[in-house]
Amino acid sequence: MMMMVMMMMVMMMMTTEAAAMPKGGGQSKHSARTHRKSSDGATVQTVPLQLDPNVVVPPRTMRPLQNVSISPWTYNVSHDDSLFPPVLSEALCLLKGCLDSDGREDLSLESKPIMQQVLLLRRVKSSSAGPEAGPGYHYRLETRLIAVGCTCVRPVVRHQD
Repeated sequence: MMMMVMMMMVMMMMTTEAAAMPKGGGQSKHSARTHRKSSDGATVQTVPLQLDPNVVVPPRTMRPLQNVSISPWTYNVSHDDSLFPPVLSEALCLLKGCLDSDGREDLSLESKPIMQQVLLLRRVKSSSAGPEAGPGYHYRLETRLIAVGCTCVRPVVRHQD
């Protein structure tokens, strides 16, 4: 419930900032980018995040592919409240080989994960917030390589000379 309230607040702030953008795609009244040095000496660039809720496409109902694939998989679901999105599902291949037309495992083929790079936002406590302002937070963009499914491939055979 608390997470839902926080997400609504973030979306309202983003919508407010998007509404402040002048027509014709010009810059908003807010600075587009700010630069500062972090405690470890790295340059930190802050860029405003603007999401258009009109662009979000509702998901279509699809049959679950992991159950009918010749390289079946299951999902490992992890939860981290410091990430957005807080829930990540990663595919785990169930077989070493692939299923043949009779439903038996064929070890002449291999099940391999399909990897995709995803963008995540990590909530980080800001060191610049003063004691009178209370703890401040910002979001740091991260990337992670996760398995989104499994596919069947021919094994790589290397011949020795």
